[in-house]
Amino acid sequence: MTAAHPRTAIVHEWLDTVAGSEKVLEQMLLLFPGADLFALVDVLPGVERAVLHGRCPATSFIQRLPLARKRFRGFAPLMPLAVEQFDLSQYELVISNCHAFAKGVLTGPHQTHICYCHTPMRYAWDLQHEYLGASGLKGPRAWMARCLLHYLRMWDVRTAHGVDQFAANSTYVARRIQKVYGREASVVHPPVDTEYFQPGRLPRGEWYVTASRLVPYKRIDLIVQAFASMPDRKLLVIGDGPQMDRCRKLARENVVFAGHVPDSELRSSLQTARAFVFAAEEDFGIAPVEAQACGTPVLCYGRGGVLDTVIPGITGLFFSRQTPEAICDVVQRFEQCEFDPEAIRAHAEGFSTARFRMQFLSLVDRSLSDRQPAAMPRSLVG
Repeated sequence: MTAAHPRTAIVHEWLDTVAGSEKVLEQMLLLFPGADLFALVDVLPGVERAVLHGRCPATSFIQRLPLARKRFRGFAPLMPLAVEQFDLSQYELVISNCHAFAKGVLTGPHQTHICYCHTPMRYAWDLQHEYLGASGLKGPRAWMARCLLHYLRMWDVRTAHGVDQFAANSTYVARRIQKVYGREASVVHPPVDTEYFQPGRLPRGEWYVTASRLVPYKRIDLIVQAFASMPDRKLLVIGDGPQMDRCRKLARENVVFAGHVPDSELRSSLQTARAFVFAAEEDFGIAPVEAQACGTPVLCYGRGGVLDTVIPGITGLFFSRQTPEAICDVVQRFEQCEFDPEAIRAHAEGFSTARFRMQFLSLVDRSLSDRQPAAMPRSLVG
């Protein structure tokens, strides 16, 4: 951060766990040590609060509602109202770290609002039907949900007009921002801790690895089904979530579930993996980059953020359909290829934390410079 940066507010949606958006938030807080932090809800456990670097965020009225600490997502219909109640009028620079509501803060013409957009809210736009199908809602409740999503779409587009500069976490998200909001976005890839995730000294093992929250859109079930049909290959599944029971029922003895593990165990698993398997259509996808930082090839569904982060034939391979058969096919193709761990690692270094800090700070500086009032022509003075 340079001394020229004005008084700054950073707005985050909710703090309940440390995932990709919280790692971006951590770097923003380091870049702007004098910034004030705002969040709709803060229930982040003490062991994970290190990412805040001592900040205590100002929270919205949702924080004080009954049951909000455990079920705050159930108050989503109130979140547009809640984020609009933050009084940011004293800040010259407002940075929203957004995947749903944070960009809806109210700002004036004298303020610069930069939105780092992880995605336009997926469940209200192109994934509405998938989310509604997975929810199992029927009858009046389903129609109420559709009406709410319709309202959220209108609010989402309206609040995009209050943003001076969008930053997208991938080319894929930049296209979604253009389609949904009709706005251009600069691509600034999220920070990946390539200093921590490095190639190891132990030899590669027999195991293929996948790591993710076990939720429907991550499609871990497809990976498990694929390896269940390839009993001579071994799969290690790292992560936990509501689909754990379903995935266990699909698995055979060659599939092992490790559950949630410490970062050190995740790193050692990536360092010795034969390859990392990824079946989700992600907005960016930090896990495939962490695998590549360990010199590990990535076998992934060829849509979404991986189009920015994986080079086919150099750092991994794509499969074109989200089916167990397509995953089996890519595994067989992979076993006929050779990959250079040093080249894979070198590519991942382009997504480092240092690179994020440099690019995001440059974006902020340009945005502030562009917002400076132009000098009045002499012919109009006096």
